[in-house]
Amino acid sequence: MELLNRVLEGENLPSSELVKLYDYDLYTLGEIADEIRKKRFANQVFFNINRHINPSNICADVCKFCAFSASRKNPNSYEMNLDEILLIAKNASEKGAKEVHIVSSHSPNYTYEWYMGMFKEIKNAFPHLHIKAMTAAEVDYFSRRFAKSYEQVLEDMISSGVDSMPGGGAEIFNEEIRKIICQGKVKSNEWLEIHSLWHKMGRYSNATMLFGHIESREHRIDHILRLKQMQNTQNGGGYNAFIPLLYQKENNYLNVKSFPTSQEILKTIAIARILLDNIPHIKAYWATLGLNLALVAQEFGADDIDGTIEVESIQSRAGAKSASGMELEELVYKIKDAGFVPVERDSLYHIIKTY
Repeated sequence: MELLNRVLEGENLPSSELVKLYDYDLYTLGEIADEIRKKRFANQVFFNINRHINPSNICADVCKFCAFSASRKNPNSYEMNLDEILLIAKNASEKGAKEVHIVSSHSPNYTYEWYMGMFKEIKNAFPHLHIKAMTAAEVDYFSRRFAKSYEQVLEDMISSGVDSMPGGGAEIFNEEIRKIICQGKVKSNEWLEIHSLWHKMGRYSNATMLFGHIESREHRIDHILRLKQMQNTQNGGGYNAFIPLLYQKENNYLNVKSFPTSQEILKTIAIARILLDNIPHIKAYWATLGLNLALVAQEFGADDIDGTIEVESIQSRAGAKSASGMELEELVYKIKDAGFVPVERDSLYHIIKTY
């Protein structure tokens, strides 16, 4: 237990040492992660009522892990117009959604003004909806394509009605891996800079990590430590949640042959909870893990499961069973059946209702 004790006592250790946490028994890691989780959140599992909107899948980049963007693997390209997006937001609002989560491809066809105008139209029509939009990868793409600084893009997002940022585009921070899986996309230091600027503007965001492809365990630990270090440098921190996203294997160009076991996945979530003492929430995103494993993960350090989603296009294109989202009643039932207390939250983790 020496290494674990040193970690729990707050000693700063390099990723080369911390990777040895994976050598611990799953239940040892789970017990400690669960204890940390219960001290913060007791038996609560958080979720929100949300709607994902993906305006287009026509993308200027070609990420090898992606099955969403229009390509030979996914020849069915599409682009939504503003009326279609407003109708989706309207229907979601009428069904009780508190958040629209808007993430798109790096579209070469939409203009900068179109995007900012879309956010304004949604906020004007549905001021009660929290707009979570624009990954750091999209911000970087906008900055390069439209010759605007990161600060300008982020300021325009805020003035157009964007309330918080999702954590997408982080993938894995190691640049050698990024060259293979997403060359040409935002670099790791740029991703971190964009989120840091957003936090300095008084806004909150999430952070993701795509794992289970060609990265090593040490790459995962390094990724987690970079997020921890950044959170430490900001007064109060700006990350609400850390989301380990499991790589989906179908319809992409990575050709990964070996996939993580459930034990490996749960160890990764538990280690994240143990190391990230300064990021409040660990989300086991059911759209990538599957609902059953996401619920098991609540006993291994996670405290959030995401939300109803309603329509999910990105992970489901790569094989995840999440295309139709989930009904509120079913989600609440499943959380209760697993022995937890379902807690509906808003996008910034204020409690709305306990079931």
